[in-house]
Amino acid sequence: MQNKWLGLLLFLVFCGGIYAALVIAPPGHEVDKSNSTALSQQTKYMSWFPMPRKLSDFTLSKHTGDAFTNEDLQGKWTLAFVGYTFCPDICPVTLAEINAVYPQLQAAQASSELQVWFLSVDPKRDTVERLNEYIGFFNDEFVASTGPHEQLFPLVRSMGMMYSMSESTDNPNYLVDHSASIVVINPDGNVVGRFKPKHVLGALSISDTEQILADMPILMGSR
Repeated sequence: MQNKWLGLLLFLVFCGGIYAALVIAPPGHEVDKSNSTALSQQTKYMSWFPMPRKLSDFTLSKHTGDAFTNEDLQGKWTLAFVGYTFCPDICPVTLAEINAVYPQLQAAQASSELQVWFLSVDPKRDTVERLNEYIGFFNDEFVASTGPHEQLFPLVRSMGMMYSMSESTDNPNYLVDHSASIVVINPDGNVVGRFKPKHVLGALSISDTEQILADMPILMGSR
């Protein structure tokens, strides 16, 4: 009996190790967390990851037609949102909410600048031309990009987010399931946390931009 319980305990520890390696901190994606630990004690609302996540390498198509890579995340704080232009509700509302507080966020820029990045996970329909028109509707300073699923899947996973096609893409009106959090990327290009959606009965589950407005100035003034 004792050996049975010991075996079960070892199995649970093994499973827990796999979970930590693949979900909490994927292999090869750990970076120094000392600065993040200090900042996490100053912010009030942002949900910090246990340690910063290094994003997978990517080369995407920007809404301007230029390439968008990991290098474009260096030297600035980035608010990233995963979605698609045919999204009927969460995506346009979230982008509109961010745009509403964007002037205040810009005014709060201190040691670091701010970038807003919309990552489309629907490359079949979201062409460069469509992304350009879509993101320009909200703010010309926002960045939109997309790429093949071979790059999108590992990238979104390394952000701590997810997406999946909810039905066959043969249906022209197919929907895409995706995380609704707003991800925070530091000036080193590493994901440090996210602003989770608020859940209110009868309302869309989107991130609270007032919380972003409270915490981001602290981060942007940290360097």
